[in-house]
Amino acid sequence: MSQGGISTGSSRFFLAAQRSLRSQEGIVLILAAAAFTVFSFLLPSFLSAGNLIALVRSVSILGILALGMALVVIARGIDVSMIATMVVSVAWAFVLARTGYSFNAALLIGCLFALTAGLGIGLLIAYGEVAPIFATLAAGSVIYGLGRTFFFQLEMQNVPPGNEWFAEIGRASFLGLPITIVAFAILCLLLHGVLTRTRFGWQLYAMGSNPAAARTTGAPMRPMIIAQYMISAVVAYLAGLILASSASAINARLFNSTMIYDILLVVVLGGIGLNGGNGRVRNVILGTVFVGILLNGMTILNIDYTVQNLVKGLVLLLAIIADSVVNPRDEQTSQQGDL
Repeated sequence: MSQGGISTGSSRFFLAAQRSLRSQEGIVLILAAAAFTVFSFLLPSFLSAGNLIALVRSVSILGILALGMALVVIARGIDVSMIATMVVSVAWAFVLARTGYSFNAALLIGCLFALTAGLGIGLLIAYGEVAPIFATLAAGSVIYGLGRTFFFQLEMQNVPPGNEWFAEIGRASFLGLPITIVAFAILCLLLHGVLTRTRFGWQLYAMGSNPAAARTTGAPMRPMIIAQYMISAVVAYLAGLILASSASAINARLFNSTMIYDILLVVVLGGIGLNGGNGRVRNVILGTVFVGILLNGMTILNIDYTVQNLVKGLVLLLAIIADSVVNPRDEQTSQQGDL
C-alpha cells in the first residue's frame, strides 16, 4: 500500500475514534476505564483475580435483567415490572415444589406464570393503549400483591430440599468461569443474534425509530409489543432462577429494593436511548461493567448503602440528561408523551 493510502486509512481510523469518544458510549467507556484505574490504585485487592471474577459475577444477574429491559427499550417501551415477575414466579415455583409438585413441574408452572404476566402487560399496552411506564408500574404492584396474598407468605423462599443439583448449578463453573457469567455471555450472544439477524429484531428497531412508519410498512405492531414483554418476563424468570441457584433461595424483598433502578442505570448508562430505535448488546455489556466497577469499588471502600444509592441516583440522572441531549425527543415522541 502506498504512503498516501496508509495516511488516508489512519486519518479515517482517528476520525472514527474521535466520533466514538464523543458519543455517550465513548464517554462511558472512558469513565469506566478511569474508575477502574482509580480503584486499582486506591484498593490493593481490587485487581486480584478473585475480586475481578467476583465483580463480574455479582453484576451478571443485573446484566441478564438489563438484556430483557434493553429489548423493550429499543422498541420504545419500558418494563419496571421485571423484579416483581422474577421474585413471584420463582418463589411460587419453590412453594409448589414443597406442596407435592415435582420440582420440574413447579419450575414449568413458574415459567408459565411469568409468560402470563408478560402476556397481560403486553395486551394492556398493545390493545389498551396504556403508556408502558404506567402499565408496568401498576402490573408490578399487582403481580407482587398476588404473590404475597395467594402464593406465599414468607419473603425468603429457599430451594426445596432434595434438589441440591439445582443449588450446585449456581456454584458451578465452566472453563474456570462461574456459571452466572457463562449464562450472561450466552444470553448476550442470543440477543445479539435476534437483534441483528432476524426480522423480529429489525422490526423492533423500526418500531423504536418510527412507529408510524413501521406500522405503514406492515409491521405487526400489537403482536410484537406482546412478544417483547413476554420475552422480558421470561428473561426475568431465568435471572431469578440463576440468582436463586447461586444463593440457594429467592428473597421477595428484592421487589422493594433499588434493583429496577440499577437495571435502568445499566441500560441508559450503556448508551441505549430511552426514545427507542438504537442500542446494541455491547451497550448492555458496557453499562454492566461500569456499574459493576462502581458498586464493587464503593463496597470495598465500605461506603454506606444510603450513600451508594445517592451516587447511583446521581449517575442515573446524569445518564438520562446525557441521553436527552444525544437522543433528543422527536416530534412523534413529543405527541405520544413519555414512555
